[in-house]
Amino acid sequence: MIADVVAAVLLVVSTAYAALAGADFGGGVWDLLAGSAAGGAAVRHRIDQSITPVWESNHVWLIIAVVVLWTGFPAAFGAIFTTLFVPLSVAALGIVLRGSGFAFRGEVRSVFWQQVYGGIFAIASLLTPFFLGTAVGSVVTGRVRGTAGDPVSSWVNPTSLLTGALFVATGAYLAAVYLAVDSERAGQPELRRYFTRRARAAGLVTGALAAVTMAVLHVTAAPVFTELTTGRGLPLVIVSVLSGLAVLILLQADRIRLVRPAAGLAVAAVVWGWAVAQYPRLLPPRLTITAAAAPAATEAAELVVVGVIALLVVPSFVVLFRLTLSGRLGETAMAVASDASGPGLRAGRARAAGAGRIATAAVLALVAAEKVRRWRESRNGRSSG
Repeated sequence: MIADVVAAVLLVVSTAYAALAGADFGGGVWDLLAGSAAGGAAVRHRIDQSITPVWESNHVWLIIAVVVLWTGFPAAFGAIFTTLFVPLSVAALGIVLRGSGFAFRGEVRSVFWQQVYGGIFAIASLLTPFFLGTAVGSVVTGRVRGTAGDPVSSWVNPTSLLTGALFVATGAYLAAVYLAVDSERAGQPELRRYFTRRARAAGLVTGALAAVTMAVLHVTAAPVFTELTTGRGLPLVIVSVLSGLAVLILLQADRIRLVRPAAGLAVAAVVWGWAVAQYPRLLPPRLTITAAAAPAATEAAELVVVGVIALLVVPSFVVLFRLTLSGRLGETAMAVASDASGPGLRAGRARAAGAGRIATAAVLALVAAEKVRRWRESRNGRSSG
């Protein structure tokens, strides 16, 4: 029972990361597609204004998810990070490069170097969710099986690649919706129309990719497909589809302020539908939540720590988003900082980038430690044999 509670915590944190950081990645995708330096200046400025207050804070959810998985389900953690070391390492590197590019683009004065760092930010924003998606696709299709999983074919396969593309499209969809709302709040009707059109297009592309991915799952992960189409995951799939349709209708009706929660619900329902369809398996086809769980005492201590973290993190995020959405942290503050006090904004970005790099480095250190431990175990096993 306690293992199920820890798994539920992992699901909640993963959902928060998908809905919040996914939109941040999507902002980088629209930055990449904004056009020339002069033609896309207004779009990129809007993206900067929207992302700056929250761009690095959302990785808190990823760090918590990794620690919960590592502590609560060490067998699954070892299998995932051993088999999927390549895509997860690329994703982690992308997080670092994305943060550095975003921070340094605000530091430099040269247009050339702004374009260079902006390109790093945008391309990393595309690659990171793609490789995270390939990892999820590998888990769903049962290709992660302890140390026996193939490090290449586990994620280079149709389901994983489609899931990666779906992650990118979903982030772009969320970002366009959120940016349209932010443009409306900022009194920028042209940008609101710009992002509204892209939200509709991204929503249609995301829906199409989801349908194709489901068709492929029918072949590569039949049990999950069955649960999503006729079993306990079906209600959540219906919620996601209806929420997605509501977003398109609200965008068409120009009811822009109601769009954000509907888009977030559409994405959250997909994540929860996948989890419900896969339950009680943590790593299909055989490793269950109970079998992968750490000792009960460890998981109880972990829940206490997570509770303390929640008391600190959740209120902080509530305040952060309230300030951001009300415009008190964003338009006025950023305009002042980027004008006479430009170094203040750039210093803030640099500090945020530094914190993000430290956190990501810690995750990479955990991954490397796990790889070294397993390598030593295998070496000792060969020596004793």
